[in-house]
Amino acid sequence: MRKVLITGCAGFIGSHLTQRLLQEGHHVVGVDGFIDNYDVACKLRNLSLIGQHSLFTFHSALLSEKRWEEWLDEVDLVFHLAALPGVRTSWGKAFSDYLAHNLLATQELLDACTRLKTAPKVIISSSSSVYGTMREGMTDEQSPIHPISPYGVTKAAMEQICRVYVEAYGLPVVMLRYFTVYGPRQRPDMAFHRFFKQLLRGEPITVYGDGLQSRDFTFVSDAVEANLLAEKYAGPGDVYNIGGDREIKLMEVLELMGQLTSTVPAVVHLPAIAGDSRRTSADIRLAQSKLGYHPKVKLEEGLRLQLEDIRAQLKG
Repeated sequence: MRKVLITGCAGFIGSHLTQRLLQEGHHVVGVDGFIDNYDVACKLRNLSLIGQHSLFTFHSALLSEKRWEEWLDEVDLVFHLAALPGVRTSWGKAFSDYLAHNLLATQELLDACTRLKTAPKVIISSSSSVYGTMREGMTDEQSPIHPISPYGVTKAAMEQICRVYVEAYGLPVVMLRYFTVYGPRQRPDMAFHRFFKQLLRGEPITVYGDGLQSRDFTFVSDAVEANLLAEKYAGPGDVYNIGGDREIKLMEVLELMGQLTSTVPAVVHLPAIAGDSRRTSADIRLAQSKLGYHPKVKLEEGLRLQLEDIRAQLKG
């Protein structure tokens, strides 16, 4: 049994990871500050789904409280998922908040780890946003870093500060670049969540841009599995793309959603979002060969599972 710290434990991916580790018998110390970038009720629901567990110690706190000595006590593994997400909301005055939550909090965590007698392994959640809009073909980890949003800039800077601590202190830090994670408990501001709710309510689907932008979508349980594999097999400073089963255009996803809900989506197009990538496509061969990562959930099945969860929320 290991003692694990999970930051952002009440969030989308964090709550699934917390639940998985508790099921496997690990002692989990969870920290979540309930940042109000979306309805806090969603995070409270995630916590309720995790449930009461004798191996789960929860701290309702922002990382800016810097209670690292308490949170890291006897911890030998850290999954750092706490962040301020979202491309659309990262512009203007909000950028300072993104710097605080995504960059400074990460640096303070790493710095706290250097003060421990034995530094824990740290798995960092990064994003495909560091690449910006991708060119033809699949994007591997050696592709240029060219973020096109303030959010992407903070994730790229976060990766760089991680590399600094690996080189200077030998900290065992690993970075995972997620490609658009979806599934049950997805944030309400994310596209799939919005689309399903609009379909179930008989409302028009609001799409930013022409809908021909394409994405590589990753089901949440595959993202969780990638974290566990990284803990086992990744080395200090390693970076891995974590993607799904294929690249697909947004309008094609809407067709699948229409089939699942027995509706014909009525689409209203809004102006494209500044900083929104036109295309993402993950080359996951490195994660396959080094970690044994193989996405198991196809998009059609993942959408069905997310739809079930949203229906349960609407009944709720």
